[in-house]
Amino acid sequence: MILTVTLNPALDLTYTVDALVPHTTHRVRSVAERAGGKGLNVARVLHAAGEPVLATGLLGGPTGAAVQTLAAAAGLPTAFVPIAAETRRTVSIVDGTDATGLWEPGPLVSADEWAGFVDRYADLLTVARVVTLSGSLPAGLPGDAYATLIRLARDRGVPAVLDTSGEPLRHGVAAGPDLIKPNADELAALLGPRPGVAAIRGLLETGCRAVVVSRGHRGLLAVTGAGSWQAAPPAAVTGNPTGAGDACVAALARGLRDRTPWPELLADAVALSAAAVAAPVAGAVDAEHYRAIRPHISVTPNDEGAPRDVQSHR
Repeated sequence: MILTVTLNPALDLTYTVDALVPHTTHRVRSVAERAGGKGLNVARVLHAAGEPVLATGLLGGPTGAAVQTLAAAAGLPTAFVPIAAETRRTVSIVDGTDATGLWEPGPLVSADEWAGFVDRYADLLTVARVVTLSGSLPAGLPGDAYATLIRLARDRGVPAVLDTSGEPLRHGVAAGPDLIKPNADELAALLGPRPGVAAIRGLLETGCRAVVVSRGHRGLLAVTGAGSWQAAPPAAVTGNPTGAGDACVAALARGLRDRTPWPELLADAVALSAAAVAAPVAGAVDAEHYRAIRPHISVTPNDEGAPRDVQSHR
């Protein structure tokens, strides 16, 4: 079973418009409402692929109850820990070319609620083969919250995949996760502008075993102890990129569980990410697009000097 952790979940609303024009009124063509947050998107992708998965995290208030109801309606197995404060909402405005996100701040979590979650998480690790730790931290949690969860997973022999940014990422890297998946901007915030492969490889010396950088339409760059590779789709995909990174994490977690060789694992992650862009809402993938694109993903070894940086150039 793959355990997904979402400490700051959301009621995810997706509005589809013909074109997004700032400072004007828009007629929304469709509205989708889902149990949201990065870890829940990971869980939904895995569940749709027939993989055993369990979603955990923190939920509170009527919005949290709505998230729980929507997750159950989607067939997702969950083990959320209740909190007193209200779960947030997120809004994605999609115009067929890209997406604009509006994220509310998360709830305030007490020290006792965090301690209760850590205890529950430790219990769930006994049945997990991989754990994914995704997204931002709500107010009240320490900056090293993910580091705490990574160390618990390591002590129990469960591989951990970390997908976050800022201070939680910095602390998390120091705890030695099996894999981190920053995007180009998140990596630059961690290592400085335009980091090259040599700088990324320095993260491996801190105890992190692999770094997979998402670079938008340019695909993925992976730096591991066994080597480094670039993986790219045959062509850019237009649509809603909101859940592409979460689909990538789902593929990486599945590959770690199965010990899939890196080139094959990266090809699968790029294909699943592209299929998520082609789907209308975050947490979904276009299965037909995935099957069509999967054989055409290019994966090449990456020498120390190329590419010169990992910027997405979006």
